[in-house]
Amino acid sequence: MRVRAKKLFGGDIEGEALVSRDPINFYLADPETGVYLEKNHSLGGKSLSGKVLIIPSGKGSSVVQLDGLYQLARHNNAPRAVIANVADAVLVSACVVVGVTLIHKPEKDLTRILRDGDWVIIKGDDIILGERNAVLDH
Repeated sequence: MRVRAKKLFGGDIEGEALVSRDPINFYLADPETGVYLEKNHSLGGKSLSGKVLIIPSGKGSSVVQLDGLYQLARHNNAPRAVIANVADAVLVSACVVVGVTLIHKPEKDLTRILRDGDWVIIKGDDIILGERNAVLDH
């Protein structure tokens, strides 16, 4: 399945999906483990490290969002990419400063389609739901 979206920052990548139906604040993740700590959150207890994070949106102020993502990256536990139904200026700024690929406004709500562990390929403005080890230059 191929879904169109708008790449706001970053390159072509692929990776394992981690799906949240709740908005995320990166400050609520443990930078040393990548584990999301917010109680009663769909990501609670799960590691963001190296994942393609599928979210409805971010939440929180620019300072905490940026610092949270920066600390995750500093400990090599940031997500590989973020696909957000809506990426506000705070989320965009955090991803650009830290260097995390950011995709915005997919034509379908991937928080309702994907499950944790699904393989996701980001190529340009396309999100391809595919198989592991797919070649990005095809």
